[in-house]
Amino acid sequence: MSGKKKIRVMLADDHLVVRMGLAAIIRIERDMEVVGEAADGAESVRLAAELRPDVIIMDIMMPKLDGIAATAEIRKRNPETQILILTTFGTSNDLRRALEVGATGALVKDSAQTELVSAIRECAAGREAISPTIVRQLKCETPKIDLSPRQLEMLNYVAKGFNNAEIASMAGIGRDCVKAHLSAAFARLNAATRSEAVAIAINLGLLR
Repeated sequence: MSGKKKIRVMLADDHLVVRMGLAAIIRIERDMEVVGEAADGAESVRLAAELRPDVIIMDIMMPKLDGIAATAEIRKRNPETQILILTTFGTSNDLRRALEVGATGALVKDSAQTELVSAIRECAAGREAISPTIVRQLKCETPKIDLSPRQLEMLNYVAKGFNNAEIASMAGIGRDCVKAHLSAAFARLNAATRSEAVAIAINLGLLR
């Protein structure tokens, strides 16, 4: 590995034993190094900005800020940093949201050591690395979300870039009604922002 830049890996997990195990695996690899460890989501955001690692191995269930919110914040601040989700029991919705907000890969914690090392290399190169177990889970547990025709109409307007005032004018309803329909749609989609709601609806095939 002389002359080659090592893959700089940061660990984000609230369990010390897990971080120790991951660090031991990574340090065996001559093309990788552990540059930092975070015990919660907020710390992972702070350290990511400070250390700018190539790859962060991120748990979903963490205190202060969960892995999904931390992933979104890190990718917004440091788009060059890739996120590899490592989870024990994340739901399909959790995993899907993590990928939607910018995670590059996702593995279960009982993945083989070779699979983890390979996923780190794939993510460092900007390539998607999702374990077959998670792919099957996402396929088998496609969420059933029903939106009303009016909610879908409002989301279609949002997808086209219109603001609430413009939507109200085109739909012939008040701004408060537009806001109410969109708020209900966001809640059903478990979305925090307009862009996230549109992305989820498109992925679910709800928008034309």
